[in-house]
Amino acid sequence: MSELIKKVENGVIEQSSGGSVQKTQKNELGKDAFLKLLVTQMKYQDPLNPSSNTEYIAQLTTFSQLEQMQNISKIGTNTQALNLVGKNVIMQTISDTGTINRISGKVDFVSMDKGKASLSVDGSLYSINDLYSVIDDTYILEQGRPGISQKADLVYDAEEPTDMSFKVEMGEGEAKADNVAVLIDNTLMDSSVISIKDDQIIIDKSVFENAPNGTYKVTVLFNDVLLTTVKDMVTITIKNSEVTLEEDVDETDQENSDDNDNSLIEDIGDVI
Repeated sequence: MSELIKKVENGVIEQSSGGSVQKTQKNELGKDAFLKLLVTQMKYQDPLNPSSNTEYIAQLTTFSQLEQMQNISKIGTNTQALNLVGKNVIMQTISDTGTINRISGKVDFVSMDKGKASLSVDGSLYSINDLYSVIDDTYILEQGRPGISQKADLVYDAEEPTDMSFKVEMGEGEAKADNVAVLIDNTLMDSSVISIKDDQIIIDKSVFENAPNGTYKVTVLFNDVLLTTVKDMVTITIKNSEVTLEEDVDETDQENSDDNDNSLIEDIGDVI
């Protein structure tokens, strides 16, 4: 019985084996401890009412099943850890004072030590038990994708022509865009009349010189990895224009227009 009585320090049981000290976590029943309990049970059983061999075999069988389940669980946990390489995760740790800390980042590699897996995140190793959540890559991109958060209803006065501009968000991280394509009522604008400055898309006033009065919808296509397209957030209303829809366009102008449309279509391929 004295072999089962060990010193407890800071919630950890000290066990001597071959002159060295091994530590087992509190409330954790290891393989050696189970066998010692079984031997002790056999040694101190009631001689008038001894346990049968069947009972011992049942106990050993139960222990064997438990051991197999633990091994399978460990293999499953380690496999899970290996599959997390390259994934975005959040690790949660608790300090000695009880403060909860969460660290997010990609898993660079998995370190195996004595059958236990640790994840390398942002230059530090964390136990697989500290894993709080796994984040889908597309979700990360969605959070940083570009867009237009505020509607803009612009007015172009043909008597006082000015450039038209509206605010956009170009995105963050891997979803950040660095260029756009702009369509006005499904007509693609040439890149020479579109510019971006301080998160403002500027459309040159020359685009509207020969446009009739009316309200036109603007569509913006960003060249981020998700090819974000924003519609119904920007309109441009043209007033005081002397151009009408009934004006005829001669055949030469029409051919030039067709050629320009073809070149503009090629431009959008370069942007996106």
